[in-house]
Amino acid sequence: MKTKTISLVTLLIIILLTISSVTTAQAKAKHKKKSEKTENRTIMLFNGKDLTNWVFKLKDPSIDPATVFTVQNGVIHISGNPFGYMRTKDFYSDYKLHVEWRWPLEATNSGVFVHAQPPDSVWLKCVECQLQAENAGDFVCMNGADMNERTNKSNPFVKKLAASSEKPTGEWNTMEVICKANTIEVNVNGVLQNRGTNVNLSRGSICLQSEGKEIEFRNVVLTSFAPLHPWKKIK
Repeated sequence: MKTKTISLVTLLIIILLTISSVTTAQAKAKHKKKSEKTENRTIMLFNGKDLTNWVFKLKDPSIDPATVFTVQNGVIHISGNPFGYMRTKDFYSDYKLHVEWRWPLEATNSGVFVHAQPPDSVWLKCVECQLQAENAGDFVCMNGADMNERTNKSNPFVKKLAASSEKPTGEWNTMEVICKANTIEVNVNGVLQNRGTNVNLSRGSICLQSEGKEIEFRNVVLTSFAPLHPWKKIK
C-alpha cells in the first residue's frame, strides 16, 4: 500500500511539472510574439501638415528652404530648384520605407536617399533610389557608398532589373525600399526593380531630393523591423 501511495505521488508530481513546463513555454512564446509586434512599428515621417521633423540642405545657401519645400493640400511639394534635399533628423536601420510620388507637370528628375551620412552636403554619402523619369529604381552610389552589384567602380550607377514600371505624369507612383542589414531592395509600383547586397552602409537618414523641376510626395511611412530608438541624431 505504501509503495502504491508513493507511485501516485510521483505521478502527480510529474503531471504538475509537465503542466508547469507547458505553461511556461506558452508564456515565453506569447511574450516573444508580443515583442515582435512591438518592434515592427510604423513611423509617419510626414505628418501631412508641416515639415517640422525635417532638415533642409540647398546648393545655394542664400535661398530660403521654405520657398523650395512646402506642404500644399496635405502633400509635400518640392520646386526642384535649386538642387538639394530634405532629410530626417534621425538615423534609421532595418526598415521598409513607403513613399508615393508624382510629377505634377513634367516627368524629370529626383530621388530618395537612404543611409545618408553626415556631414550635410548637396552630394552626401548615401545610396540614392533613383526617381528620374524612365529610370525609377536605379541605384546611385553617392560619395563613397558601394555594393556588390556596382561592378564598374568608375560608374556610380546600378541599373534597374526590369523595364520601367512608372505611371504617366500626374498619376501617383509607389516606391517601397526595404533595408535589412546590408541589403537594399527597391520596388516601384509593385515591381521589383533593384536589389543591392553587401552595401557598405546599413543605417542613416532618409532624404527626398530637389533636382530639376517640381515633384510631389505623400504617405512617407517607415515600418521599423528593429526596436524603435534613434540610432543617432545629426546636429
